[in-house]
This record gives sequence, C-alpha cells and structure tokens, in this order.
Amino acid sequence: MADCPLMKWLAPGLRVPAELHAAGKAARSQAKRTDHAAAPDAAPRDALAVLRATDATRVPGLLPIRYGRMAVSPFTFYRGAAAVMAHDLAGTPVSGIRVQCCGDAHLSNFGGFATPERNVVFDVNDFDETAPGAWEWDVKRLAASVEIAGDTIGFKRAQIDAAVAGCLAAYRTRMAQFAVMSTLDVWYDRVDEAALAAAINASSPKSGAKTATSSSVFPDIETASDGSLRFVDAPPHVYHDESEFSLELAAGAFKTYARTLPIERRALFERFRFADVAIKVVGVGSVGTRCLIALFVAGSNDRLILQIKEAGESVLEPYAGRVPFKQHGERVVVGQHLLQFASDVFLGWTHTSDGHDYYVRQLRDLKTSADVDRMDAGQFAGYVALCGRALARAHAKGSGLAAAIAGYLGRGPAFDEAVARFARAYAEVNARDYAALLDAIKRGDVPVTH
Repeated sequence: MADCPLMKWLAPGLRVPAELHAAGKAARSQAKRTDHAAAPDAAPRDALAVLRATDATRVPGLLPIRYGRMAVSPFTFYRGAAAVMAHDLAGTPVSGIRVQCCGDAHLSNFGGFATPERNVVFDVNDFDETAPGAWEWDVKRLAASVEIAGDTIGFKRAQIDAAVAGCLAAYRTRMAQFAVMSTLDVWYDRVDEAALAAAINASSPKSGAKTATSSSVFPDIETASDGSLRFVDAPPHVYHDESEFSLELAAGAFKTYARTLPIERRALFERFRFADVAIKVVGVGSVGTRCLIALFVAGSNDRLILQIKEAGESVLEPYAGRVPFKQHGERVVVGQHLLQFASDVFLGWTHTSDGHDYYVRQLRDLKTSADVDRMDAGQFAGYVALCGRALARAHAKGSGLAAAIAGYLGRGPAFDEAVARFARAYAEVNARDYAALLDAIKRGDVPVTH
C-alpha cells in the first residue's frame, strides 16, 4: 500500500471514523460553512484567454467545432469551460479535506453504464480531469451546473432553487450515511438502474433517458475493396487522417495498451484483430483533443469498438498539485477505478511515439444518458438529486474520508444554503463569460463551425 503513489495524497494516516468526524468538524475553523457562499472574483482573469491557453495542445482544425458547440447556450459554454472554473475555484475557501476529485462534475457527466456483469448502474462517467483535490470543488461544479442548466432549459426560479437544494441535500445526507457504514459496504455501494428510473420516472415519454451501445452509435462500417472492414467517413465528426493518427501509430499504441490490462482481460482483447482507426469528435470540452475510435474484429459479425481519448494535464493540477504518474492516461484510469463502482473491462492507457498520452475504453457500452432538455421540473430535480448522491458515493469510495466530510457538513443545511448561493452567483459569472465568447465570435476573433 505504501508503494502506491496516491496514498500520500489520499490517506496520510488511517484513523477511526470518530476521529475523522471530529477532524472534519474542526475543519470549520479553517473555512466556515457559510464562507462557501462567496463567488470568486472573476475580474482579474480573461475567460477566453484561459480557454485559448488550453487550445495550444489541441488539433487546430477542430477548434471551430469546439467553440461552435460552446456557443450554443450558457450551459454548453459551462461544459466546455472546466479550465475556467478550476481557475476560479482555486481561490475559494476549502476545508482542507482532499479526495479523489472527478474534476468536471457537471450534471451531464453522470449517467448509466454496464458493469462487467452486464448490470446497469448510475455513476460519474467522465474522468478526463480527475485528480486529488478539494471535495468542495466537485460539489460546486455540480451545483452550478444545476443552476445554469435549469435556467437554460427555462425552469422557474423556485424550481431551479428546489433542484439545487435537493442536489446538495442528497450529497450531504448520503455522505452522513456513508460515514457510519463499514469500509467494504461503502466500496460496494452502487446506484442501480431502478434508482435512476424512479428518480426521473423513466416510464414517462418525457423522461429524457436515452440508451446507446457502440453498435447503435456507429452502425456505418463498410467493406473496403481489399475485403477489410473500416469506418465510413462522416466529416467533420468522423473521418480518417493518416497524418494525424496512422494505422501504424495505432498498432504500436495498442501493443502498449494491452500491457496495461489485467492478464485475463488482455487474453480477451487479443482474441480480436485490429482493423481500423478514425478520428471521432466528441462532447464539448473534449473537442480538439485527439479522440479516436478503433475497430477490432474476431469474425464477420463479431466486433469490438474502442474509444481512445487523449489525456493531458488535469485542469485541477495547476492548483492542487501534480499527480504522481508518468502518463496522464494512467492518471485517468486510476482515478476512474477509485471513483466508479465498476469500470469497463477494456479500460487501460497507452502512449504514442509522437508524444501523446491516451486512455482506452469501450465506446458507450450500454450507456444510458439523460437528456435534461426533455425533462420536466420534477424529473430534473430527481435526476440532479441522484447526481448528488452518486458524487457522494464517489468521494466516499475514492477517499475513505466520508466521516471527515460528514463531520464538516453537519446535519443541517448550512453548507447546502451557502453553495446554493455560490451556484447562483457563479451562473452570473458564467453568463458574462458566455457573452464575451459570443462577442468574440461576432467580431470574427473566434471562428466557429456548427
């Protein structure tokens, strides 16, 4: 255990729950719970300058798509501006309790997915920015996303307030329950598919629940003249580019990737033969990073599609400290294993000869996502409360510090109310940053493609 590079970050010493609870309560002297209401002073920084700094390592030709997607609404801007909020959160009060953070815990980064046993669970499902840091940062990122999404959808003020309050209360009450559970019970806790269905009334035609597998997301695979299978190009979102990521580069990357898998999963992976790789533009915040899909075959109708996503420095690292891994793909994989109830059997990492780090996973394996735009106010409130519960589970599992966080939070809503005020104030900061992006697009300073 002492050889694990994360241990000094997450568990400097083992203490009984009563001691952790007392330490958490004592941490209120470092940061009062009411202190969390204050929004960061955004005046000293230029949000567009922060975003442009992250463009330096991205594919230049994809940046117009990135900014085009961010320009759709204040919420899509927020999704793509994790680096901006990390900068802002760095100056906010913290209790000093560190956990493995998601790093980008907005409400669209939660969803359902299949465990190796083919059961569907609801959990955090994006770990590009995962790193050890202040647990409050994840909670504020989530709460502000609820505020901004609710306003973007058009819910009434009282409905948004209720959704934010419910999300924060779910985090606090579930963390209190984890504080008195055994270590293994916390580790094995899950939010199952039934809980998701109940939260959003999935039987309703307006539930907003969507299910996708790799076969439904990418049905367009063609047979080339030489008899090989390959993805059908659909530019600018799916396309082949040998200059950016060649078949030879991919083949070398997958040899390295295979060595990161447990031996039984490596044996499974090696039953498939590599057939094709293509660039696939995904999400909002990820656009411009090198994201690919790879096709493997074991027979004419026996296929595996993997997603290969570039992993760079977490947006938290400039403020929380460097994570002690040589490769950022490993940072993502270790963080995901710590935080998720169960991870994809093909989850691993690799490094290419041209100097880029990646992590690898199956493409949307029985993934269930929530289209919040289709939800009514009650379903939205149920969904974000489930996100709060799932985030508490991730923090408790990944750190073992549920008792400390629960001690800090206490039984009452003091922290909830403060963060709700923060979320509302940060929505105004986000709105100004979004307006600045639209102005830059109108001036022609930021090219966009929709």
